[in-house]
Amino acid sequence: MTPTSSPKKRQSGNPATQAKIDLTIKQQREQQKQEKLAEYQRQLAKRRRSKLTWWIVGGTAGLAVVALIAASVIFAPPGAPTYTAGGEGAEIAGVETFTNETRHVEGTVDYPQNPPAGGPHNNIWLNCGIYDRPQPNENAVHSLEHGAVWVTYDADALSDDDLAALKAQLPSTYVILSPYEGLPSPIVLSAWNTQLQLQDADDERIPAFFEEYWRNQNVPEPGASCTGALDGEGKQS
Repeated sequence: MTPTSSPKKRQSGNPATQAKIDLTIKQQREQQKQEKLAEYQRQLAKRRRSKLTWWIVGGTAGLAVVALIAASVIFAPPGAPTYTAGGEGAEIAGVETFTNETRHVEGTVDYPQNPPAGGPHNNIWLNCGIYDRPQPNENAVHSLEHGAVWVTYDADALSDDDLAALKAQLPSTYVILSPYEGLPSPIVLSAWNTQLQLQDADDERIPAFFEEYWRNQNVPEPGASCTGALDGEGKQS
C-alpha cells in the first residue's frame, strides 16, 4: 500500500498574496480587529477636530457680536436722544402723508415728492448715518422702507450752530442726515409716505416727528437693517 502523502502547502508567486495565505484564521481576525479599531480612532479624532472648529467659529462669532454691541454704545453720539418706535397715530401739525408703491427698480426714479418720501427704489439701501454730501434718492428711499427717518437740509440756509442743534436731536440709529439741493424749506423730515417741512432747527415738532415716525411699524419692511449696505460719499458717522 502506498503511504498517504500530507497535503502540500498552497503557494503563490505574488508576495502579498502569499502573506495572506500564510496568516491563520485567528491572525486574520486579529488583523481585521486592529484595522477596525484604527479606523474608529481616526473617525473619533476627525469628529473631535470638527467639534473644536465649530467651538472656535462659534466663539469668534459671539465675540464679534459683543464687539459690535459695545461699539454701537461707545461710538454713539454723546447724549443722543432716545425715541420709542413709532406708529401710535399722533397728529403733528404740518405733516403731509402720501401713497407710494414699493418695488425695486434700476436707474433713477422721478419721485412725486421733493425730497422723496417713498416709492420705487434701488434694491440696495443707504446705510444710516451722518453725511456731509447729497445722497442718491433711490438708495435713501430704500432706507425709509426699513423705518429710517431721512433728515435733509439746505446747506446754504443753515449755520453751523443750526446744524449742530439739528444733530443734537437725532437718534443714534435709523436716521440719515444729509444736505439736499432744491429743498422747499431749510429742513425737511421724511419717513415712509410721510413728510414735514421746517424753517429752523429749534422747531419742537422735530422730536415729535421722530417719536411718531422713527422705526414706524407701518412701513413696508419694519425692523429691516439700516446698516451693512451702501456707504454714500461723505459719510462721517
